[in-house]
Amino acid sequence: MSCRIIVADDHPLFREGMLRTLERLLPGAQIEQAGNLDEVLTLARHGGEIDSLVLDLRFPGLTSLSVIGQLRQEFKRTSIIVVSMVDDLDVISQVIGQGADGFIGKNVDPAGIAEAIMAIREGEVVVRYNPENPILDPSLSNLTARQKQVLGLIAAGKTNKEIAKELGISPFTVRIHVSTLLKTLGVPTRAAAAAQFSNFPVTGSWTLER
Repeated sequence: MSCRIIVADDHPLFREGMLRTLERLLPGAQIEQAGNLDEVLTLARHGGEIDSLVLDLRFPGLTSLSVIGQLRQEFKRTSIIVVSMVDDLDVISQVIGQGADGFIGKNVDPAGIAEAIMAIREGEVVVRYNPENPILDPSLSNLTARQKQVLGLIAAGKTNKEIAKELGISPFTVRIHVSTLLKTLGVPTRAAAAAQFSNFPVTGSWTLER
């Protein structure tokens, strides 16, 4: 597959590991490396359109999350994929809010990273990471049976339209459920909900409610 990708991280070992993953995933891709933001911009502004930009959150030059928004504005057709050890849901939500196409934790196994990258390149917004200290959120006990079903499908990466079809309800009803879920769970976006409750079951033995 012919495409141009920049891997941006100030740790050479991580760059090499990601390089090998991408070479296996996308044979024939032109993969370039950058150790700071200036190098990213120099590479991205010369030599043809960038298909994907894979970058860490913490490397020289990336002084705030707004830099991601600036990259999004300048490189509108580029998939921006953040790969980081950060596991703060607020930060992850801001990353997506600034225009990144996906967030992948560095502690995700190579197969999971590869799967997430391909999903992002195909147009999905993906958040995938392994929290350092996962906890059972007590707010789950406040959810109705239907809300638990919706949460399970969100965690599985389903769109509102797909959830509506799966549950036999209208997309408008799904939007209401999602809005209520985010408020109840105390998370800002559905991407954050999907990340925090990534292991939530898709189905269960609950009595269905509408």
